[in-house]
Amino acid sequence: MRPSRAPDPVAASAATDPARIRELLLENLFAVFNVRDPERRKEAIARNYTEDVVWSDPDRTTHGREEMNEQAQTLLDRMPGFVFRAAGPVHVSRDLGLLAFNVGPPEQPPAVSGIDVAVVRDGQIARLYTLLTAEG
Repeated sequence: MRPSRAPDPVAASAATDPARIRELLLENLFAVFNVRDPERRKEAIARNYTEDVVWSDPDRTTHGREEMNEQAQTLLDRMPGFVFRAAGPVHVSRDLGLLAFNVGPPEQPPAVSGIDVAVVRDGQIARLYTLLTAEG
């Protein structure tokens, strides 16, 4: 007889629909980081991120939706006129999503490239990691 194992919390959260994870990563890029209106961005954050979301980027780590909105505004203020673009499809594995992106002036080569990695819990992003892969 095999000993019983405790339930795996990662396996339990892996039930998240891959289509929802794809939607979340695209919303992250287009409804949060391409939106300069803080109220519209705040609504998107409330829809798509857990209350206790943790976002780590090269500048800092934020905790919660409000800090995330403030840091997104800070980032956008540093890049007036820049837009975020997907640099490929969303990749999904269990509760994890990954999307490469480019940032720069519209219809110009990117000034920055990176990857967003999201851990999804109960249909919302619980952890978001932003990695820069190239800076112009």
